[in-house]
Amino acid sequence: MSDGTMTPGMRKYVEVNNKYLAERDRYIRDVVKKWKFDTIAVHGLYSVQDAIEDYQGAIIEPVFMSTSQAYRDSDEMAAALEYRIPTWCYSRIANPSTYYYEWALALLEGYGFDGVTECCSTSSGMAAIMTAIQPFLVHKFHNKLEPRNFLATAQCYGGTFQQFNVRMTEERDIECRWIKDATNIDEWASKIDKNTRFLYGELPSNPGLGFFDIKAVADLAHSHNLPLIVDSTVATPALLRPICHGADIVVQSVTKTLTSSGFGICGAVIARKGLITNIDNDDLKNNFSIYVKYLPNRDYGPNLHPMQAIMSLNDMRTLRSKIDMMSRSTMEVAEFLEKHPAVESVQYLGLPNHPLHDLASRYMWLVDAEHDTQYGKPVNRYGHLMSFCIKGGPEPTRKFFDNLQRIWRATDLGRIKSVATIPAISTHQQQGEAGRQLANIPPNMVRLCVGGEHPDDTIADLDQALNTLR
Repeated sequence: MSDGTMTPGMRKYVEVNNKYLAERDRYIRDVVKKWKFDTIAVHGLYSVQDAIEDYQGAIIEPVFMSTSQAYRDSDEMAAALEYRIPTWCYSRIANPSTYYYEWALALLEGYGFDGVTECCSTSSGMAAIMTAIQPFLVHKFHNKLEPRNFLATAQCYGGTFQQFNVRMTEERDIECRWIKDATNIDEWASKIDKNTRFLYGELPSNPGLGFFDIKAVADLAHSHNLPLIVDSTVATPALLRPICHGADIVVQSVTKTLTSSGFGICGAVIARKGLITNIDNDDLKNNFSIYVKYLPNRDYGPNLHPMQAIMSLNDMRTLRSKIDMMSRSTMEVAEFLEKHPAVESVQYLGLPNHPLHDLASRYMWLVDAEHDTQYGKPVNRYGHLMSFCIKGGPEPTRKFFDNLQRIWRATDLGRIKSVATIPAISTHQQQGEAGRQLANIPPNMVRLCVGGEHPDDTIADLDQALNTLR
């Protein structure tokens, strides 16, 4: 209702739903937050009670293949459309299947964090980035001529570079100030001014394995009343949870490592409640994810299909064990490539001689390894993504690439199947030579995402392809 008043019938629905929300909050606080990571990944907030009372005992979350929700009467509809009670009035805005996906991801990204995290699902990782940044780029003082800028790490996914460099800077005159050396806190500090809206970083970066000190950059951002947004797609919450280190918002291209099967495209924005920003919007500050779900994204429409939500949720259930296995295999592959005479250099954060190894080792830990019967102590893991450069330049690089027999030639990453690409001619082709130099992506670089195969077989395929260069 436009004047914000409620009828007695609306008030009845609000009271009933407030009790429901209070009980759900208690369940999260007293039960779910005490579970280990694997248990949260398997169950999320879908309980036995939910299944028996609402879904005929289904042990897997149901897929709600419906465009909209029906209401009991006008009072319930009015309360729902004012967002006074939980609703999924239209699946462009919300859906029970996406709710379960969002709740699970919010809990996983917030694992070990004392505060509260919420999640907004999106149709892709690129939609997640758009969702995360757009609310901070409004005209803060309603001055259409007001300049706006933001800072971002130059080492990032090619699609991110295009969104920031073309869609924001070239088309909308919102300046992206690229950070070339993300480990240099002085470079970050020197590019912040009164018109800066947020700081953005990707780590480990795709494909160059860039990294930075999350806490230091978050502290710097907060000292200027700005949020830090982090793309943590490669690490996933199994290895890194930036919100625990001070970040305000995490974006995930869930398409990638979280949905390792490769079944579909999806994304997510996870934010802590009470984030820091110089935008004067209390709803945005208090619960960013819910704000963007029910307001900006209601109007832009980057919604996630309920079928995809459940498929991705199902992939996430074994996340920790998959990331551990893929990380260990990638380490073996990196060690092999490091010694091969046809390889010029190897970029993998797990290698002790990598310049960012020590920094990454402060942040990247296999979650709950200390509680695992296999390890019983904290264990560093560095993920499935690596890159390496072939001696001799682009021509032998393409020859090697074309001779791979079992490793897939594709632009995908994070698959259960190993996938390789040449970024300069694929994922980062559109940003041009100058952009690739800025991001340190040479033409002889190969990006490799090691999958779930036995590492001996992956190494054998790499070896035979490299031996064609002799």
